[in-house]
Amino acid sequence: MDLDVLNMFVIAGGTLAIPILAFVASFLLWPSALIRIYYWYWRRALGMQVRYANYDDYQFCYSCRGRPGYRPSILMLHGFSAHKDMWLSIVKFLPKNLHLVCVDMPGHEGTTRSALDDYSISGQAKRIHQFVECIKLNRRPFHLVGTSMGGNVAGVYAAQYPEDICSLTLICPAGLPSTTDSKFIKQLRELQESECIDRIPLIPSTPEEMADMLKLCSYVRFKVPQQILQGLVDVRIPHNDFYRKLFLEIVDEKSRHSLHENMSKIKAPTQVIWGKQDQVLDVSGASVLAGTIPDCHVYILENCGHSVVVERPRKTANLILEFLALLHSMENNKKQA
Repeated sequence: MDLDVLNMFVIAGGTLAIPILAFVASFLLWPSALIRIYYWYWRRALGMQVRYANYDDYQFCYSCRGRPGYRPSILMLHGFSAHKDMWLSIVKFLPKNLHLVCVDMPGHEGTTRSALDDYSISGQAKRIHQFVECIKLNRRPFHLVGTSMGGNVAGVYAAQYPEDICSLTLICPAGLPSTTDSKFIKQLRELQESECIDRIPLIPSTPEEMADMLKLCSYVRFKVPQQILQGLVDVRIPHNDFYRKLFLEIVDEKSRHSLHENMSKIKAPTQVIWGKQDQVLDVSGASVLAGTIPDCHVYILENCGHSVVVERPRKTANLILEFLALLHSMENNKKQA
């Protein structure tokens, strides 16, 4: 073989080997960095841009795509200990001409974390209202989506700031009493009785605890490599003290049933999506909402747990789009009548 040709193959092989070795090294040695790169890649691929908004000395971090148009903008509120990027799996199935905004909830990811802040559900709703005013999202009524803790905040927001929103989607929302204890609630009671409340199942500090949390939150059993579990834990551990403080705040009497206490004030058309096999928040909460909110549209997803956004992203996106299309059609019929 010609020496120049051999050198060309060696150079080409080396060029390919470098990114492969870098990936393997990241996977084995720095899995948390790989997870951050993953989210960065998907934000770029889906056209989501990260931006910041300031209210006095408070900073909100959010991602967005598109511009306000004739269809309502959509604001998405994530759950406990998550972040704005959890919505990427749903964003993938939403039209690019929709104006989407995914905000980091108070104290999470890029949004300000302050020991003096009010992290009750009502306090978080006030902060989200400040964010909405900062980016002038309420120039026209928008569609509000919230899941789990974010669903609790979204419901309270809809009750307290009804002029801001045109419709509401609640996905496995917290803040409701239940006649049936979920697996998670039973675990909490056992921990309280044994005085081991520091071991909250939703705040893992080891790969094994992370695996247990994923099993608790999902009906679908994901096979997650040990290195990725370690990376997920590494990303969360610096924030675990905050998560414990926040958790105790939202399960306190002031916030535990915030959605239930405010649901009678919700007048906006409301959609409820719940995983039938939810082990964190029992699916019976859907009937509680349907019995109080007028013309509440309820969808129970079979073979789905608490992590609806991750387990059934396409179905969830389609349900939201169908709901918005239905409301648009009803609005047109009213104008023509």
